[in-house]
Amino acid sequence: MKFGKRLKQHVEETLPGWRDMYLNYKDLKKLVRLISSSLEYGKSEAEFVYLLNNEIDKFNMFFMEQEEDFIIRHKELQQRIKRVNESEPSSQEEYEEEMSRIRKDIVDFHGEMVLLVNYSNINYTGMAKILKKYDKRTGGLLRLAFIQKVLEQPFFTTELVSKLVKECETTIDELFPTAMVAVELKDATITMVGEGIFRNTVAALMTMKEIRNGSSTQSHFSLPALSLPDTELIRSFQLNSPIPSI
Repeated sequence: MKFGKRLKQHVEETLPGWRDMYLNYKDLKKLVRLISSSLEYGKSEAEFVYLLNNEIDKFNMFFMEQEEDFIIRHKELQQRIKRVNESEPSSQEEYEEEMSRIRKDIVDFHGEMVLLVNYSNINYTGMAKILKKYDKRTGGLLRLAFIQKVLEQPFFTTELVSKLVKECETTIDELFPTAMVAVELKDATITMVGEGIFRNTVAALMTMKEIRNGSSTQSHFSLPALSLPDTELIRSFQLNSPIPSI
């Protein structure tokens, strides 16, 4: 699948509030075509670079806002787990209900973080592809210098979010039986239609795997191959996925 179609499909599948935050690949592609046939090359390149910088600013602002929110939510979840484990519930039923709510919140939280990592991957890939297209059509040498700049941007730096994702998976594996999580995820595939976090997370995992493993034009600008962690949560996602693995 061509990147433009893959990006369009992914944007349609992601959370509604995120859809305007992705790379405007279609308009940038049109601009590259116009520049390649323009007599005012210098002016056109300046406009192209200006639009790319605006896209980077948009990515960074959105990514940092989400990252800050995730840090706060992670601490709150840890505090909730600690309170439940240290307090004396009035009944076993009350304890199980609270743990069920925590389990659901952790799974949703994990899903949103996976979506953010995918947000970084797909926007970086789009940048690399549109710059490659620009250099090829215009004979320019913009890609190398601009990609070096992209690699230093906050939206490309996913180490903290990836660390929180792993901690989330470890927490679920330690606190909740695999069968319990699997049942909840199975229910999610039935009840969460269209905008569900579960479906979006599975789609994001498959998109990341395709982007990082499946390209026939791998280069030093490409992201490294993706190896999904072997945790119970990831295995539950794959077992219950309504989307075929790539």
